[in-house]
Amino acid sequence: MDENNLNEHKKTEVPNVKSELWREALSWIKTILFALIFAWIFTNFVIVNASVPTGSMEGTIRINDRIVAFRLSYLFSDPQRNNIIVFRGPYENADLYVKRIIGVPGDTITISDWRVYVNGELLEEEYVKSAFEPHSSSFRNFPDPEHPGRGDYITVPEDGSAPFITVPEGHFFVLGDNRDNSVDSRRGMGQNNNLHTFVSQDQIQGKVIFRYFPGFKNLTK
Repeated sequence: MDENNLNEHKKTEVPNVKSELWREALSWIKTILFALIFAWIFTNFVIVNASVPTGSMEGTIRINDRIVAFRLSYLFSDPQRNNIIVFRGPYENADLYVKRIIGVPGDTITISDWRVYVNGELLEEEYVKSAFEPHSSSFRNFPDPEHPGRGDYITVPEDGSAPFITVPEGHFFVLGDNRDNSVDSRRGMGQNNNLHTFVSQDQIQGKVIFRYFPGFKNLTK
């Protein structure tokens, strides 16, 4: 190949190399964009990937455990008693909470002698970390059934008993497994605490399926 032909060959090679590099870069950009879009859709419409910052579910979920909740669990079925759920507080930009469903719509809930009764039957709760403390401030106040979710209180007698409340349609009564350290449906809280007596179905973000850090733990049992 003479010098003129060699130069012509080099000229035709250079643009091809640049074109290949550009196509490769474009392919990577498309892949990254697709992955980002998929991750956004997956985490916003399919799962909730969350770290638990408090000990209100200790005994089952510890502080800083990372959990996954499935957003589509209740697409074709209703939340059930004993499900662990992730839900958002009732106010704009409220925090996420993790609690266990104790009462479903229509259930009557009674707390007597620091035990929970659902529809008159004692709830067997092997998952509870510890028994209620008789003088626990988180237990002594019980939401007024006449004004659910408004933040009114009635005082629980010294024996720990309380009048029953009925869970309204479309709402759920939730408790933390660590009963002595949980803000939950036992307390109809005001806006500063971002919780009402009952959790509406609209607030539920998903059903907790498993913990993946530290270590795997099935949370549907």
